[in-house]
Amino acid sequence: MKAWRASLLWFDGSAEPARSARYEADGLLLTDAGPDGVERVLEVGAYQSLYLRLRDQQPGLTITELPGRIIAPGFVDMHIHYPQVDVMGSPADGLLPWLENYTFPEEKKFFSDSHCANVATFFVAELLRHGVTTAMCFASAHVASVQALFAQSLASRLRVISGLCLMDRHAPEGLRNDTEQSLVDTEALIEQWHGKGRLGYAITPRFAPSCTPRQLQGAGELATRYPDVWVQSHVAENLDEIRWARELFPASGSYLGTYADFGLLRQRAVYAHCIHFDDADRALMSQSGAAAAVCPTSNLFLGSGFFDFALASAAGMQYGLASDVGGGTSFSPFHTMLAAYYVGRQALPGTPGRAGVSLSPQELWWQHTAGAAAALGLAGVVGNLLPGCDADFVVLNPQATPLLASRTGQARSLDELLFALIVLGDDRVVDRTVVA
Repeated sequence: MKAWRASLLWFDGSAEPARSARYEADGLLLTDAGPDGVERVLEVGAYQSLYLRLRDQQPGLTITELPGRIIAPGFVDMHIHYPQVDVMGSPADGLLPWLENYTFPEEKKFFSDSHCANVATFFVAELLRHGVTTAMCFASAHVASVQALFAQSLASRLRVISGLCLMDRHAPEGLRNDTEQSLVDTEALIEQWHGKGRLGYAITPRFAPSCTPRQLQGAGELATRYPDVWVQSHVAENLDEIRWARELFPASGSYLGTYADFGLLRQRAVYAHCIHFDDADRALMSQSGAAAAVCPTSNLFLGSGFFDFALASAAGMQYGLASDVGGGTSFSPFHTMLAAYYVGRQALPGTPGRAGVSLSPQELWWQHTAGAAAALGLAGVVGNLLPGCDADFVVLNPQATPLLASRTGQARSLDELLFALIVLGDDRVVDRTVVA
């Protein structure tokens, strides 16, 4: 058993994320290793009451004292591209030119085992440095990229869900898959990596326009054959992309409907962006059990549009936050939460008279931890500090910078404390990241 004393932040599991955060100013977190070697939370609560009980039961228990620090659940990033680390900050007029001029040339480099290993090592280290303990990641169209990311994640004990990027058309030479070989490779990678340690496999069509109907059909067949693996892709990010998808798949009811037609819209399916949806799309997402990965820094950077939090919630859609590096501008969950706050405040086009929503600090934090975990089908496993959860947590310093120290020192409520961290925080706030 291990014991950690600090201020504690967690979520009580209620259906009201805006009010579900719990905070113990002087708390004790107890963890222990299971038979699989993974540390899990045993108990969380007030230091005084837990210590009084434990001092007789566990007289030799060593307590790690962390005065002035906050222990919070490790962050969950629902959508990120590991081959795009070196694309961050590249200027472009929009999504499709950005892909053509920067992303595809960078991803071509991932045919090399050594390049994949170097980038995977850096990428995993950056996730942990920013407090991310679970990530759903795109690899490139090269098997080597998947092997390198899973190997490095396994060694670091990071929970990663990833898969071979499927794209057998409308991509440059060096990135296009052979259709049938890509499906054979996907199944072999599922058999090799899915469920190994804390790793999960995601069947990964890049987006519908990059895949022939045969490749999407094969991906859907694999999704049916392996119901416990994930599916990940992109949808409704950009108006030009939507027009292109509708031209390529005119028989589908919508861009989102294309994925449903091929058996790729189900529980454990995660679609990035979901910006330009109508009510029918939102209903389809909700009914299918699929989830949206909301990528606010990327959407702002590329001028793609604004996710409608109010209508998504009203439709019963599952969603959580994501960095979308390298279209996204930061690994930092604090930057992502702040961008989501900005996006939520927008009065969206086509909704006259309806103001934006002011997402509460507790809800923003929930969307990047427990809420994102639930959207991935991992509620009670990651994203929280409730008993039974993997012991993935971050140790935060609310006085990491002079300005942050001044502001958090004046916080009169939990919302004020969390909001100050969201607005003024960055990687300097993360003192330590603990995984499993």
